[in-house]
Amino acid sequence: MSVTDSPAARLQALFEGHRLTPTQRRIAHSMVRRAADVPFLSSVELAELAGVSQLAELAGVSQPSVTRFAVALGFDGYPALRRHLREVAPAEPAGGPESYNEYQQAVEAEIENLRHLAQALADPRPVRRAGRLLAASRPLPVLGLRAAASQAYGFAYFAAKVHPDVRLLNEGGTMIEDRIDGAVRAGASALLCFALPRHPREVVDTLAYARGAGLRVVTVADSAFAPVAKHSDLLLPAAVGTGLAFDTACAPMLLGRVLLEAMCDDLPDAQARLEEFDAAAAARGLFVD
Repeated sequence: MSVTDSPAARLQALFEGHRLTPTQRRIAHSMVRRAADVPFLSSVELAELAGVSQLAELAGVSQPSVTRFAVALGFDGYPALRRHLREVAPAEPAGGPESYNEYQQAVEAEIENLRHLAQALADPRPVRRAGRLLAASRPLPVLGLRAAASQAYGFAYFAAKVHPDVRLLNEGGTMIEDRIDGAVRAGASALLCFALPRHPREVVDTLAYARGAGLRVVTVADSAFAPVAKHSDLLLPAAVGTGLAFDTACAPMLLGRVLLEAMCDDLPDAQARLEEFDAAAAARGLFVD
């Protein structure tokens, strides 16, 4: 089955072009993540599934919200939406071992997130396009605040080994716009952002400022429906795990490494830079074998 024929891809296509409220976007995101199961869920079960989000209590995801969501998509109600989904879904829902404890369930959920990422990467064109944009930007600002700060740091650490000028933006405050202005004056043409829940307002505002300054914005986010989507020229989704007290972000981290690979493909001297670093590291005794 190709990525465009997968249940998740069909759901994604169904939601595109509709103006959804924040609560409806969370329902849509939950449905994409559990695409094989959704046609067999009641409206109550779907509301509970969407309620896994950290914002659910504030958003008030409930059974009536699911009904309004179905109507927003053009259906008479949730039963009509579910009938439609059953026509394009596998014959039976995907199941899993019921004996897993909560820690194993969290790991299994992350494995499923990685499977979804692998399906998305069956079409490599978005990542290759992002790699070209990032490689061409000199300097290259990399933004990630709060929960996404470690993702931005990890990308910037490795990117600096092959890219001549990487500028990490992992601390917010009034100076961040000054640093974006400085990058633009130095010749930057693109910005890479890692955006993970809960999404800080400052990230949304910073991306809006960056685009206003003329930068193309490439964003790695937890969902195509994330609040940063409207301020991104190219958004690459990678789901986070929500089964533990704090979200887990294995898929966004791996997608960041894939972006690094794509960027290296568009940097003709990337291999030479890596070899130069390895030689210098050996001469300095930097690493212990």
